[in-house]
Amino acid sequence: MQALAVRVGMWRPGWRIRGATLAMPGALEAALAAMDAPLIYPFFMAEGWFTKVNLPRRLAAVGCGDVRQLAPFGTDPALVDLMVAAAGGAGPVLIAAHGSKVSATSSRTTYEMVAAMIARGFGPVRAGFVEEAPFLEDLAREMGGGVCLPFFALRAGHVVGDVPEALEAAGFDGVLCPPIGEDIGVAQLIAAALERVI
Repeated sequence: MQALAVRVGMWRPGWRIRGATLAMPGALEAALAAMDAPLIYPFFMAEGWFTKVNLPRRLAAVGCGDVRQLAPFGTDPALVDLMVAAAGGAGPVLIAAHGSKVSATSSRTTYEMVAAMIARGFGPVRAGFVEEAPFLEDLAREMGGGVCLPFFALRAGHVVGDVPEALEAAGFDGVLCPPIGEDIGVAQLIAAALERVI
């Protein structure tokens, strides 16, 4: 997150941009201590428990409960451009996403992205999930090949384990792209989102 913050800062010279991972104890608090009235850009793929409960609670605990929190990365309307570019123009596209057994928010955000890509004339595009139906492995088996684009912020957990394992088990004969959160255009997208609210 700190490296991403540096890259975002390259697009906004003179701004103080900091990155923090909620999972690292004290990281959020240390980043906030060096800033006055920061904007918070959640690097998550959907609105959910982390953005609506955990992050606001953590911000309030350090006296920053009234700071402005933007919509998360995965819901940014400009993200569709990065998704289309990352998927390229060859063959069908399989969006690999998290999904959830307890909340429809994750899949809804993914389906909104699929619809936005199709509305741009890109396709066919389908979504398969790690934690809910349609499961990634089943859809990958049905599709057979194409481009698999992980709708994830980072190369960790599901992206390094479950996604490639599901594709292998399905006999998917296609390209597995890096997660969209690693795209070179992400820093500029975040910088533009911050600029829009100033």
